[in-house]
Amino acid sequence: MSILKKVDNASYKTTIDIGASRVRQLAWYLVNIVFFKNPFNISSASKVFLLRLFGARLGSGVLIKPSVSIKYPWKFQVGDHVWIGEEVWIDNLAEVILHSNVTLSQGALLLSGSHDQARTTFDFMAFPIILEEGVWIGARSIVSGGVTCHSHSILGINSVAEKDLEPYTIYKGNPAVPVLKRVIY
Repeated sequence: MSILKKVDNASYKTTIDIGASRVRQLAWYLVNIVFFKNPFNISSASKVFLLRLFGARLGSGVLIKPSVSIKYPWKFQVGDHVWIGEEVWIDNLAEVILHSNVTLSQGALLLSGSHDQARTTFDFMAFPIILEEGVWIGARSIVSGGVTCHSHSILGINSVAEKDLEPYTIYKGNPAVPVLKRVIY
């Protein structure tokens, strides 16, 4: 007879490597609230400047709309001509890399962290997210940690990518499945 084990959250200890001092973290949290999450700050140039100041590596022509949240800029790399829409949340507990010409539509969520549901201690896990050249993540869609969205793939509105997306392919659903080939004229 098997005995069912239970999760023991009291035993949980965070193992995340934040990659910054407490002072830097606190300073970023304040900047994130005032300049990024704030729907009244429409200045993309000031956001790009602040991200670079806190260690993000950003290319040229990056556009960041209001009400965006970025967990750790020092774990964020962005290519040229990337568009980050309103209410995007980049929860980058691991490295997040956006290659050039990527679009994150309104409310998209890049979620690099999770927990090991098979362990009683519910251990923390974080995996990088890579969005290659020309990827488009649709409004209110989610990309999980460990996923690479290959060149020019699309994740449709309200879809969830838990596995890699093939190049030039359009995915929809939860979990996302391929539905069409992307043809660019």
